[in-house]
Amino acid sequence: MPKDFDAPARDIIVVHSSDLHVDDERIAALHDGDGTAGLHAVLATARALGADVAILAGDTFDNHMVTAKTIDRAGKLLADAGLPVVILPGNHDPVIADSVYARGGFASIPNLSILGMTHAQTVPFAAHDLELWGNAHRDYHDMVPLRDPPPRAARRQIAIGHGHYEPPETWASPLRPSWLISDAMIAATGADYLALGHWDRAAQVGCGAVPAYYSGSPDYVGTVNLIRLTAAGEVVVTREALAQD
Repeated sequence: MPKDFDAPARDIIVVHSSDLHVDDERIAALHDGDGTAGLHAVLATARALGADVAILAGDTFDNHMVTAKTIDRAGKLLADAGLPVVILPGNHDPVIADSVYARGGFASIPNLSILGMTHAQTVPFAAHDLELWGNAHRDYHDMVPLRDPPPRAARRQIAIGHGHYEPPETWASPLRPSWLISDAMIAATGADYLALGHWDRAAQVGCGAVPAYYSGSPDYVGTVNLIRLTAAGEVVVTREALAQD
């Protein structure tokens, strides 16, 4: 970390989730027809935990064919979140011309930042001396989630990536999936924390150079990741249960 940044006055709290897969079918069937129930739970948990920012690290929506009713319901939940929300579009909900985000007018929601749409790569939070960056999926083809890490412009930096981590021992496999993330790519971010999406299960990955975690799908794991960036410069990561209404 650069040494010319002033120490923050207090801890910064970030909630990280991913793979909510808001839809009208599979997820909706788990919640009495409400495909936005996972989004509701994650945002309610972020509020309950006193989060300064909530990160949704890809596949917030299962697809771009969800109904207008579901899009409107999700948009209202985001607008009423009561805190800033940063969305990284994933391989299920990439930034395309007729995306859910465009159809729903999500770019006009004041507390919502969408990487690849409202912000090209980096979202600054000057009040917290914090920046979040990530590369949105812009189509359904293969891409490098952690390409071109930007130079740090804030004391605290969180990287966001939606893709598949492959460890060194299996990297050369010809059967490896798309949207790959390696130990070297993780280390090259130099971030304080890497918020990952694409896996339904929660896991810590990488060689430890950067704290890199999948949050897992809230419907599968029943938790979110809570990241506390302390005033002393520490990064404390815990898993917290979803809030119950």
